[in-house]
Amino acid sequence: MNAHHKTDTELKLELQQVEAAKQNPARFDVLYDRYYKTIFVFVHRRTGDEDLSADIVSQVFLKALINIRKYEYKGVPFSAWLFRIAFNEINMYFRKNNAGRVVSLDQGSIMTIISEVQEEEHSEAQQRMLKALKEIGEEDTQLIELRFFEKRSFAEVGNIVGITENNAKVKVYRILDKIKKIMGNNR
Repeated sequence: MNAHHKTDTELKLELQQVEAAKQNPARFDVLYDRYYKTIFVFVHRRTGDEDLSADIVSQVFLKALINIRKYEYKGVPFSAWLFRIAFNEINMYFRKNNAGRVVSLDQGSIMTIISEVQEEEHSEAQQRMLKALKEIGEEDTQLIELRFFEKRSFAEVGNIVGITENNAKVKVYRILDKIKKIMGNNR
């Protein structure tokens, strides 16, 4: 069972915590404690800078706290709403500062993508994969990161980047095809 698919009990508890925080902002700390590390890792993977990540994450939770009353459950967990805020904060930071994004990939994530594009698993394939990820562009990379590194469902990916679940699925598969072609050309 994927860590991001919540049981009904977990979902009910989360929704109760969200409702409690809507009524009393002091109750937001439960959600903060629960998601801080996950959101921090998500941001840090993109910045590679601990202080910057901490700053961005504090902005994410500040915005979440300020806007908690606007949050409505629409089939994706509260965490997807936080990821969407984080996603927007990261993009805003990089736009404002003309800084380059960092894509830090762990071995397992690369292997997951390689197996998705049916590549043989060895270091040469890894090098071609890294090269392909650099070639596909920022927007495509973000979708791949959300789907394979953050292990988000298509519904969550869509919610985070502001597209439908179906559109997220179509885009991810097109990107995987693009990666497959690029990797084939880099042989």
